[in-house]
Amino acid sequence: MTSVPDAGAEHSGWELFRGDGHQRTVGLPEAPPWRRFDGDTDTAEDDDGTAPEARRPHYVIGRDEVEVINAALHLRRPLLVTGHPGVGKTSLAEAIAHELDLGPVLRWPVNSRSTLHDALYRYDAIGRLQESGLRTDKGQAAPNIGNYVRLGALGTALVPTDRPRVLLVDELDKGDVDLPNDLLTVFEEGSFEIPELSRLPETQRQVDVFTADRDRRVTVSRGFVRCTEFPVVVITSNGERDFPPAFRRRCLPLYLADPREGQLREIIAGHLGPEALADAEGLIQTFLEQRDLKELATDQLLNAVFLRRGGAPLAPDGLLQTVLHQLNPGG
Repeated sequence: MTSVPDAGAEHSGWELFRGDGHQRTVGLPEAPPWRRFDGDTDTAEDDDGTAPEARRPHYVIGRDEVEVINAALHLRRPLLVTGHPGVGKTSLAEAIAHELDLGPVLRWPVNSRSTLHDALYRYDAIGRLQESGLRTDKGQAAPNIGNYVRLGALGTALVPTDRPRVLLVDELDKGDVDLPNDLLTVFEEGSFEIPELSRLPETQRQVDVFTADRDRRVTVSRGFVRCTEFPVVVITSNGERDFPPAFRRRCLPLYLADPREGQLREIIAGHLGPEALADAEGLIQTFLEQRDLKELATDQLLNAVFLRRGGAPLAPDGLLQTVLHQLNPGG
């Protein structure tokens, strides 16, 4: 492969890959705001001294939906959020945590293998057994059992605190059919037991365990965790399965409708700046027309606006059609 220097006059900001087999040194343009990663898992403060939450785009939501969210906050009931893909179900948890200053969102992404036990805590019995064997061979004391217990997202959300945490239970309908029922007792009692700790002798009644917050540890007394403030629980569902009446009774339903034209303009301005609205002209109408015919997500419109600003040739029967592709081909 031939390596050639990139000629600035020949290279546009849009055409990075040319498909001609020639190797070039090309500076990649800045990524979209929603696809930038700083490589640092500690989100307390960025290099400029600004907390990332302070720079998060304004979450666009209607007044009726705001009232339902406030009702759930007052009643200490989980929100069961439904709506089409891309309407902001997942980001709603971030918006609540940011606006109420409740710290980082605790996330539990549900899949077909998810269990309530794993969401509450995990105990590494094998790791502790191996470490115990090594210490015994060296004549050392057995390792602290707390080093092998880590609370999951749900377990961490139930740790006693002065202010509640926000827990995102993402796509609960992808889990086992019994999972919603398994959650009922925890939601009603706000507590759970760690048998491996409750069976310990009285001399070990208090054990420090890890949480879902990186290296943060909390003290568990006699193996029981019980919240003082019920967490703000946001449960998302794509409508793939109905939930039992007993579960739905303990939640407040919130349906997020597809954003209208004015809301789409707010979303574009929030993510790309007010100046991006000029580049969105025509694209918004095309998006709305196509959304009436097929399932589309709002971030597809954001992608189209971002590409147009970067010089992409968004022909209606070409690249634009690819960007605004139907999300459910079978629909």
